[in-house]
Amino acid sequence: MNKNDHQQLDILVFAAHPDDAEIGMGGTIVKHAKAGQAVGIVDLTFAEMSSNGNVETRQRESEEASVLLGLAARENLGLPDRGLAAVPEQLQAMVAAIRKYRPRLVFAPYFVDRHPDHIACSRMAEEAVFNAKLRKYLPELPAWTVEQLYFYFINDAHTPQLLIDISEEQTLKMNALKAYRSQFMPEGSEADWVETPLTGAYLDNVEARDRLLGQSRKLRFAEGFIPKGPIRLDRF
Repeated sequence: MNKNDHQQLDILVFAAHPDDAEIGMGGTIVKHAKAGQAVGIVDLTFAEMSSNGNVETRQRESEEASVLLGLAARENLGLPDRGLAAVPEQLQAMVAAIRKYRPRLVFAPYFVDRHPDHIACSRMAEEAVFNAKLRKYLPELPAWTVEQLYFYFINDAHTPQLLIDISEEQTLKMNALKAYRSQFMPEGSEADWVETPLTGAYLDNVEARDRLLGQSRKLRFAEGFIPKGPIRLDRF
């Protein structure tokens, strides 16, 4: 999926792998898309090192999930899975994406996570957001200042600073996640797939976490976020 390449986005989500954004903030994406905001995902890798599935399968699943989420744009930078690093060529690709879509808000994985690629994506996104506003960095592309960077949770539960009520969006979020059948619900003989942390009750755990986050504010389901820096308000 790569429609509306030059459409300005309200929200741009960076993810190390296809399905990361869906796990961490699929409900929030759906909620904003339904409200008429333009939301896009930039996956850094094709997850070519995944134990189950392959690149072609993951891309088909990503396309299906993107339709369910209501995305305005999605693309993959093709950076190396398990090789993400804040090196010039990788940061430049992320900066180019920010300047291409000119988002108001950027989201990235939280920097505490069991998967090293999620941690790397978090740090790289933070650097890319900073570099994107420097007019002498890649001067051939107009500089762009992001209003706010937020972090979302993937594998682990952390104490959020902000909650988004996704009670009405939870079913669609879970349907988008189920599109990644090769990861969560692999089929075929044992020779075709292996057990991973995703092939057990992972989807049940995602839903349980969303329910637990919502309980703190008497919501059925919620997704949590941590902002980079203070949030500006005119009044409470």
